Amino acid sequence: MTPPKPASRPDKASLWQHLRLFRQDILSSQPARLYRAWMAEFRTPFFRSYLCNDPALVSRILTERPDDFPKSNRIREGLNPLLGNSVFVTNGEVWKRQRRIIDPAFEGGRLRDTFPAMVAAGQGAVARLAPGMVEIEEEMSHVAADVIFRTLFSIPIDHDIAAAVFHEFRAYQRTQPLLNIAAFLPLPRWMPRFHRRGTRRSAAVIRGLIARLCEARAAAIAAGTAPDDLATKIMTTRDPVTGDRFTTEEMVDQVAIFFLAGHETSASALAWALYLLALYPQVQDRVAAEAETLGVAPEFASLSRLKFTRDVFREVLRLYPPVPMMVRENRCPEQMRDRAVAPGAQIVLSPWHLHRHERIWPNPDGFDPDRWQTEENRACMRDAYLPFSAGPRVCTGAGFAMVEGPLLLAMLVRQWRFDRVEGRDPVPVAHLTVRAKDGIWLTISRR
Repeated sequence: MTPPKPASRPDKASLWQHLRLFRQDILSSQPARLYRAWMAEFRTPFFRSYLCNDPALVSRILTERPDDFPKSNRIREGLNPLLGNSVFVTNGEVWKRQRRIIDPAFEGGRLRDTFPAMVAAGQGAVARLAPGMVEIEEEMSHVAADVIFRTLFSIPIDHDIAAAVFHEFRAYQRTQPLLNIAAFLPLPRWMPRFHRRGTRRSAAVIRGLIARLCEARAAAIAAGTAPDDLATKIMTTRDPVTGDRFTTEEMVDQVAIFFLAGHETSASALAWALYLLALYPQVQDRVAAEAETLGVAPEFASLSRLKFTRDVFREVLRLYPPVPMMVRENRCPEQMRDRAVAPGAQIVLSPWHLHRHERIWPNPDGFDPDRWQTEENRACMRDAYLPFSAGPRVCTGAGFAMVEGPLLLAMLVRQWRFDRVEGRDPVPVAHLTVRAKDGIWLTISRR
């Protein structure tokens, strides 16, 4: 069987047909030709947008000249109620200062320190499951949130504030599209941004709960009683250039994106991974056999034995990249292939299209974890694999995710078998991340 993807719209469609489909789901609004095009132009009454699938252009934008292609404020319009001025949406010197403070918390040695918290969260997830039909996205959201709270604040998901943030975020992510209408209109800053009332309310509740955690941690740091976790590391790190630390308000912005990026993206990837393993039971059996090498209480060194599981997770991130599109804006006049691109254009870099591009990948829509051990696909990975972006703005938590994902996948499959539910195959759509339109339903049983 071929893993599901949304039906592409026809190559020829009117602007209004496209906008109607776009409003329903950004993935379903993509024409089929974009999976083989190197570049495409989309015009609106207010701006021009260019999709770039040419690896040379992607490298120029993300790696060679990133300061000339800052993040687009049009994406920020939709995420502002929750993320504020977080590192995910800032540019220039503000962003550079934020990264100088955040990056040390995610260095290699810290991953070893956070590993026991990931194991504890995985053990909790294994224990919560029960035989029967299960909506697996909800379960993976639960375990991913547990990992974030244990590694950031040393509290489990059943802590009262952690549980409240998790449940409120479930409501938020289903009401917040990747882009809202403000992204398409040239609105002055003083005008309202057309956020749904429920979106604004949920964002305010989440930020209020996170503020309570940050304020409590600031007090514990001052008293000398704070645990040595990611929150303490970030809140006590000084910018090596200015000597400043994050204020509590700034820390709320950063925790909001850690929760969004570290919980929502991991949950998306894990849910799609379990669905694909259910679709390909022979691959699932190979993961289960490899997982038996972990031992009862996995240790950090045992991750080196999960080579195939890691390739499975890589392949899941290729087919279902949690963040399907990234938008930059060019500051300078550019020549892109045969087009003159004026300053202020929206430059779309799409892992969703790059990872399935017909002129780059062999069998682009097929699920084949073994492809990662071939030289041909290593070249594809270098040219067209962006699950964590690339260049200076590569995701800070990329190493974290590549420890968490294979570990949790192995722990779950070692204990449980996951089978497809006939007639309930999921259809991917883009909310904040790539999720399933009506959830991902699987039947689980003990091994």
